[in-house]
Amino acid sequence: MKPINVGLLGLGTVGGGTLTVLRRNAEEITRRAGREIRVVRAAVRDLEKAKALAGDLPLTTNPFDVVDDPAIDIVVELIGGLEPARALVMQAIANGKHVVTANKHLVAKYGNEIFAAAQAKGVMVAFEAAVAGGIPIIKALREGLTANRIEWLAGIINGTSNFILTEMRDKGAAFEDVLKEAQRLGYAEADPTFDIEGIDAAHKLTILSAIAFGIPMQFDRVYTEGISKLTREDVQYAEELGYRIKLLGIARRAENGIELRVHPTLIPERRLIANVDGAMNAVLVKGDAVGPTLYYGAGAGAEPTASAVVADLVDVTRLHTADPHHRVPHLAFQPDQLADTPILPMDEVRTAYYLRLRAYDRPGVLADITRILADSNISIDAMVQKEPAEGEEQATIILLTHITVEKNINAAIAKIEALDTVAGKVMRIRLEELGAK
Repeated sequence: MKPINVGLLGLGTVGGGTLTVLRRNAEEITRRAGREIRVVRAAVRDLEKAKALAGDLPLTTNPFDVVDDPAIDIVVELIGGLEPARALVMQAIANGKHVVTANKHLVAKYGNEIFAAAQAKGVMVAFEAAVAGGIPIIKALREGLTANRIEWLAGIINGTSNFILTEMRDKGAAFEDVLKEAQRLGYAEADPTFDIEGIDAAHKLTILSAIAFGIPMQFDRVYTEGISKLTREDVQYAEELGYRIKLLGIARRAENGIELRVHPTLIPERRLIANVDGAMNAVLVKGDAVGPTLYYGAGAGAEPTASAVVADLVDVTRLHTADPHHRVPHLAFQPDQLADTPILPMDEVRTAYYLRLRAYDRPGVLADITRILADSNISIDAMVQKEPAEGEEQATIILLTHITVEKNINAAIAKIEALDTVAGKVMRIRLEELGAK
């Protein structure tokens, strides 16, 4: 059978890993795909730098040479960013070529447009590598859990932030110090904003939620909060209370809509996902039939991500000649069956909370705080008071609440901060049990 010809856009970390895996496992991949998958051309920024890896593979510095090559069946976009990636992907689709991409930013921002164009042209866009590296979470949601009504999912989907939080816990180090170490080790970029402020995780959550619930991509509706304001004290106090702090992407069906949120979260340390450390990723998915399922593995790196890229290439190769109407839909649900379920504003989200505050060690202070919470219909699950150090007037008070509505906790925090006996701001971190219910 005629080989499937592939063109690579980018031969960097992931592109190089993809070429390496395709070459090393060529026989196994051919046996699985039913025909040879052959890279016939690659677009690169630096020809000299790429030649050592490429060998006799034809190279070009113009990516449109690959996209417009009539001999190429599948274009693999691995250059990242929004432009020219979007223009290249749309041109490939217009040329009747299938597309494989690892670009979560592109899919989260322009996925609706890209999938509509692909549907109209009868080609496939595969994007397993866009979320959680080598973990096949998209395939699990699109196919393995297709019998289920997905109730919620929660994921550690950014390895950099998870590495930082793990180091803060294990070494008792400050956020700024661990960030510098992460940059030195190559886990964090020189500009780490996308990772530490939750934006990268929000891109990935956008994709996962669309597939889980059959809704359009809605990146601009994801509540996003990063880890840069966390202190080593909060990490330590959480540990003392039996919790771990993780940056989670959470998508949940609620009574009036869907919650989409990324933020630091306390998780009971007994949960498996709370013990995912270092730069690893994990996604916990709760289906109505199957219950909770956990997917764990390397969320980045050359070959873990290449594993997902090549898996997509094999899938596309298998379905290359299939009737477009009988392929697995891009977002798991048929395109005309996507729901317009509203995304809840953060004020309407229901969860529990960890609150830390500094208060003057005087009679009646705790009574004032608990009264404010009670007036806002917030009940306390646990409370710890750390006595002031010698010579200090302020004690640290830590409260864990039961589940309440976000707008209630916001109103209560504003009133607590206005008390003369409370110093500074209240630190608020959301808390999720992530149990079977």
